[in-house]
Amino acid sequence: MSVRRGLLIILSSPSGAGKSTLSRRLLAWDPDISFSVSATTRAPRDGEVDGQHYHFMSKAAFQEDVTRGDMLEHAEVFGNYYGSPKGPVTEAISEGRDVLFDIDWQGAQQIQNSALSQHVLSIFILPPSISELRRRLIDRGQDSAEVIAGRMQKSWDEISHWAEYDYVLVNDDLARTDTELKGIVTAARLRRHQQPSVNDHVRLLQQEYEELS
Repeated sequence: MSVRRGLLIILSSPSGAGKSTLSRRLLAWDPDISFSVSATTRAPRDGEVDGQHYHFMSKAAFQEDVTRGDMLEHAEVFGNYYGSPKGPVTEAISEGRDVLFDIDWQGAQQIQNSALSQHVLSIFILPPSISELRRRLIDRGQDSAEVIAGRMQKSWDEISHWAEYDYVLVNDDLARTDTELKGIVTAARLRRHQQPSVNDHVRLLQQEYEELS
């Protein structure tokens, strides 16, 4: 059986486009896909477990990791730092396991420009319409009108970066989008540079050819 390298699967979308649902379906579809556990400098909330929900770090330790290049991507949000540790991702790739990132376009850019860029598969999820996106945010019943207006502005900022991704899916039918997403991942796993064992196989074919010639 061929040995492959893992993928860094980046899923980005505006809030309400269905990214979280698609992420859950992708993780349930294949146990070789794991969710990237982010590091953060904020305090744990009730019920949060270190290493499961987040890697909780001090600001000094976080900044040291950034300086050493041990964060694939990072950002400051409301006075706290968030980032993706490089070590677990590098290990997963070498073991043929895929890692799923639920991040925005800024984090995606950082990972796409990292030393692991050749293993990146980036996918942007678009809503069927702006009015549908707004309806989904309202139907959640979680936010005030003011918060929803802010989310809509941020959503358009996100959408404006759609062309920076390898694939773009319009989530107007969840079942079809789910199928398309899995098809993209399946194809990406077969990229030539994701299958280092193919080089050995070709050498064996060459050796066999020379022996039979």
